[in-house]
Amino acid sequence: MRGKDNMRTAAEVLVDQLRIHGVRHVFCVPGESYLAVLDAFHGSDLAVTVCRQEGGAAMMAEAIGKVTGRPGVCFVTRGPGATNAAAGIHIARQDSTPLVMFVGQVARDMREREAFQELDYRAVFGSMTKWATEIDDPARVPEIVSRAFFTAANGRPGPVVVAIPEDMLIERVDVPDAPPFSLIEISPGPADMKTFAEMLTAARRPIMLLGGSRWSQAASDSIARFAQRHLLPVATTFRRAHLFDALHPCYAGDLGIGPNPKLVERIKGADLVILLGGRLGELPSQSYTLFDIPQPQVPFVHIHPGAEELGRVYSPHLAINATPGAFAAAAEALDLPHALRAEAEAAHADYLDWTEKPTAQPGGVNFGAVMVWLRNNLPPDAIICNGAGNYAAWIHRFFRMRRFGQHVAPTAGSMGFGVPAAVAMKRLFPDRQIVCVAGDGDFLMNGQEFATAVQYDLPFTVLIADNGLYGTIRMHQEREYPGRISATTLRNPDFPAYARAFGGFGASVERTEDFAVAFNDAQASGKPAIVRLKIDPEAITPVTTLSKIRAKSLAERGR
Repeated sequence: MRGKDNMRTAAEVLVDQLRIHGVRHVFCVPGESYLAVLDAFHGSDLAVTVCRQEGGAAMMAEAIGKVTGRPGVCFVTRGPGATNAAAGIHIARQDSTPLVMFVGQVARDMREREAFQELDYRAVFGSMTKWATEIDDPARVPEIVSRAFFTAANGRPGPVVVAIPEDMLIERVDVPDAPPFSLIEISPGPADMKTFAEMLTAARRPIMLLGGSRWSQAASDSIARFAQRHLLPVATTFRRAHLFDALHPCYAGDLGIGPNPKLVERIKGADLVILLGGRLGELPSQSYTLFDIPQPQVPFVHIHPGAEELGRVYSPHLAINATPGAFAAAAEALDLPHALRAEAEAAHADYLDWTEKPTAQPGGVNFGAVMVWLRNNLPPDAIICNGAGNYAAWIHRFFRMRRFGQHVAPTAGSMGFGVPAAVAMKRLFPDRQIVCVAGDGDFLMNGQEFATAVQYDLPFTVLIADNGLYGTIRMHQEREYPGRISATTLRNPDFPAYARAFGGFGASVERTEDFAVAFNDAQASGKPAIVRLKIDPEAITPVTTLSKIRAKSLAERGR
């Protein structure tokens, strides 16, 4: 309880700092190690979402950070609570997402005795975070929380972990609050922009790749106008398709897993590659085969908000330390000769042809046709959330993203992300339609958060691609060890009954033509819903089957 003498507990100071820094949503699993913070939440105007597992809480916070560009916040208890949350921390690291996780800690006088659930959080999270620290002095709460927010959100964004000893939280202090943190825009210099303009003007077959974080709708719109003016083909990297309107006449497609071969050839044949915002990691670089390392064989411009990422893998011909928004504004202001290129039109035509019609699939449900139906029937501001698995290939290929933040998914490839992300998005945008797409194995990684959706009355729909497999691993298994099936078969529950058991809506679809009715019924229920789609195990990607992969592998081995 707050006193009348300007004294506050450290926990109350902490919660006040969250409000000052603009936090509106907090995700947690309660623990005795931070009871004082839970008490400080009581009566505050923060929307606190209690989750069913710390991994789900961390992923919800990560999803908030991914979409808003401001740190998502979660609280977890010490020891197993913190280690459960590690998956969300890893996603935030690889996805360059601002996230601040507060972890309860043992009392200060018990440290280094391996007290109950004690961990050294600097050691445990040091390699996964931008900063991991512990608050020993309650008077330093405003200072350290402020630094945590500045660190998480600026440069290359990422996660910060702050440990909060339980005895520190109940000490009373008279300490001033810190001012709100700010997002720092890093602008490109005139000399860099002059060189960039000269390189772009001289190029005949340029292409721009968009990735990373620190984006906004305004930055995406600015780049769209820039590309339109200069007829510049634009592709997006793995799970960043929402950075550019898929129906923009310059959009060339998604450079992720299983990309359009014509897009890959276009990039290989480019005479200038511009990478804005991203790192060009293993997946968009096609396992680091697109460009030579360290010196790309093609003139290469890399723009990134984190100076430490420039030259980290690829040595660019021009490195520009700038945020996407600041660079986009500077690029749009360039006075360049109008390009006379046909590459953008051809690139967009290739993209439309690649994504227009669903490929033929074995089984009663064609997942590509489901994605096409969704893209034609969902409202323009709908949000798609997903985790990881081969089922996502149909999203990447057939669902056309139209606006910033429409796709919330982990570039880290972490399973179990979709349901927590959908909870977070429905909390953040209660009036928008949220659809979670999940595989069967993927869903059950964090399927318990469906209970969170029911508890908070968050009506979104989960589509579960049920093929009874850890499909991605089975695909690799058939390629490397054809016919030797091991540890990749699943026996699944009755997913519609699972939904109903929690108080939601459940339906099952075994034919493509029945999907629309089931989906509309789910929406009309006004409840969190699960629509299970029976997918043939053979339908492993949009372009091949398990049997074809196995046969090819056996043929290559002469068997």
